[in-house]
Amino acid sequence: MSAVASIFRSIDPDRLRQALDLHRRYLSGRTGGRRANLSYLDLSHLKLEKIDLRDADLTGARLNGALMIGANLAGAVLFGADLRDIDLRKANLAKADLRGASLRGANLADANLAGCDLREGRIALQDRVQGFRYLDHAGGPGELSFAVLSGANLTGAQMTNANALATDFTEANLAGASLGGARLIKARLDGADLTGADIAGADLSGASLRRAVLVRVDLSFATVEGADLSEALHTPPAVVYVDDRPLVGLVNAHEAYCVSGGGAGEAVRLDGVDFRPMRNLRRRKLSGLHAPGSVFLGLDMEGIELQGADLSRCDLRGANLRGADLRGARLIDAQLGRANLRGAQLGPLEIGPGRYVRTDLSRAILRHADLRTAHARRARFLGADLHEARMDLCDLAGAELEV
Repeated sequence: MSAVASIFRSIDPDRLRQALDLHRRYLSGRTGGRRANLSYLDLSHLKLEKIDLRDADLTGARLNGALMIGANLAGAVLFGADLRDIDLRKANLAKADLRGASLRGANLADANLAGCDLREGRIALQDRVQGFRYLDHAGGPGELSFAVLSGANLTGAQMTNANALATDFTEANLAGASLGGARLIKARLDGADLTGADIAGADLSGASLRRAVLVRVDLSFATVEGADLSEALHTPPAVVYVDDRPLVGLVNAHEAYCVSGGGAGEAVRLDGVDFRPMRNLRRRKLSGLHAPGSVFLGLDMEGIELQGADLSRCDLRGANLRGADLRGARLIDAQLGRANLRGAQLGPLEIGPGRYVRTDLSRAILRHADLRTAHARRARFLGADLHEARMDLCDLAGAELEV
């Protein structure tokens, strides 16, 4: 029998439960606890949902096809592990050692992989017949091809030279990730945040990067032949001018108009404008602002007044709209992924005796948005994407929601 075939060990359910119980004691600092050593165990196709294996040793383990939805593997060692076709949706893999692990076809949607290590790596084994051999799972080491990482948190992840052919990174957070030399051919990175990511030498041939955030990303040393970069956001200019007038002055004029009830300033139209150079719009009074298709990505807009504003098709991803007054605003087709709308006013706006205009969020993208304690009475959410949005104590009385 070869070294590769003999290295894997089986474990009966009782012994596995005992090991997990001792690991729980270890994590809680209780007497008799022991860190779980599950290295080279065959755990393939097991149901291990919401299991707590923080800091556990799973070096070279077979976990292909396992059901591990919501598992906690933060800081775990998964060096050279077989994770093909595994279901790790919503799992926590922060700072996990995934070097050389095969994740081909794995589902890591909405998982937390912040600071994890996904670089190449191999386990060398001594075979009596063939000498030293590498432990390679089908697909090879560091394999991410065809995996699903949509909505995953990969901030600061080490993915140098990773193989990610046709991998789905839709709406993933790859800010500060190391992707140097990575093979991302035909990968889907639509809406992904690559702020400050290192992609030197990466191959993005045929990849889709529509609406991707490419702030402080140098594409000059990457291969982007055939890549779709439409609507991608790059580093904003230092100052924005609209019809030869500085944006700051126009915003001030509109605020003066709102504060004075039309006695000063002017109502401005700012279609398709990049507001990012302003950085801060906290508590500004901009009621009725007409700014469809504009960019507010990541802006601090806490407590802003935008009653009756037209923000259709606007990019508000990651914006801080906590406590914002958005009554009667048009947010049709707006991008609000990961936006903070906690306590925001999204109810109807009174425009006359018995007359109201509802806040319209039809077809808006609110993936991972925070709507806790928001007031959204009678708001329209028709066709809206509320995947993983936090809705605790959100007032939705009379709201139009598609179930």
